[in-house]
Amino acid sequence: MDKFKAMQTFVRIADEGSLTAAARSTGASLPAVVRSLAAYEAELGVRLFNRTTRRISLTEEGRQHLDNCRQVLLALEESEAALTAGATEPAGHLSITAPVAFGQMWVAPAVTRFVRQYDQMRCSVVLLDRVVNLLEEGMDLGVRIGALEDSSLVALPLGQIRRVVVATPAYLRKHGVPKHPRDLQQANCIRMIAGKPTWGDFQENGRAFRVNVSGNLDFNHVLPAVQACADGAGFGMFFSYQVAPFIAQKRLKIVLERFERPPRPISVVYPHARLLPARTRLFIDWIRNDITAFRT
Repeated sequence: MDKFKAMQTFVRIADEGSLTAAARSTGASLPAVVRSLAAYEAELGVRLFNRTTRRISLTEEGRQHLDNCRQVLLALEESEAALTAGATEPAGHLSITAPVAFGQMWVAPAVTRFVRQYDQMRCSVVLLDRVVNLLEEGMDLGVRIGALEDSSLVALPLGQIRRVVVATPAYLRKHGVPKHPRDLQQANCIRMIAGKPTWGDFQENGRAFRVNVSGNLDFNHVLPAVQACADGAGFGMFFSYQVAPFIAQKRLKIVLERFERPPRPISVVYPHARLLPARTRLFIDWIRNDITAFRT
């Protein structure tokens, strides 16, 4: 028995959740996967999975052995990667997901620069404003905004973002700089159609609060709302990444900073269950070095 191959098959079955899916993902026949698992269990003298006609699940011994197998396989992969680093051009396919606006502004340009540098790579970028299950939807990695609740994912920091109130310097000169969020109740504020008639993400003396706002411009998409704000149409409340280029160009100015709530983390995430190919590790290093605007 090829114990190393049997170990790989065992890990793949655990990752895919079924014998059939493991066979499909490895290109092996289902009988071959079944025989490999049976021989491996016989060799170890333990049952690694509980199997019924409808589902398969790890036994307690299987869960313990799975962690050990992953460490062994990862150590071997990292050793091989260290030997071959720089010897070959990275190649293959990566699928990456991110929130729509952040992806449009920051992730997609970073991926474009990546494939221009490594032209043997092919990347698919899927932008969705929902939490994507990376394993179920076949994604290699994702970019997330906010605290990570899924403990099955590894998260590496890209930076932090804030929710900020902005206006143009000319608008502030004409209408005055607000001293407190309540001052926005009398101001012209650019709002999102799907949002509440209040702006939140304010805090004072450790307590969060919202203020009612109104205005003569509503949008159902954030980027034209940002553009309207940069054109002097009123106050806007946006994530800092959405207005970062305009702030850098001094077209927009942040106000009411002392009332902001704590920043949210931005992370690049990938499943614990997967051993990272060299191309994935390369891309993670790339995007963490490429997107530096939100480092603290």
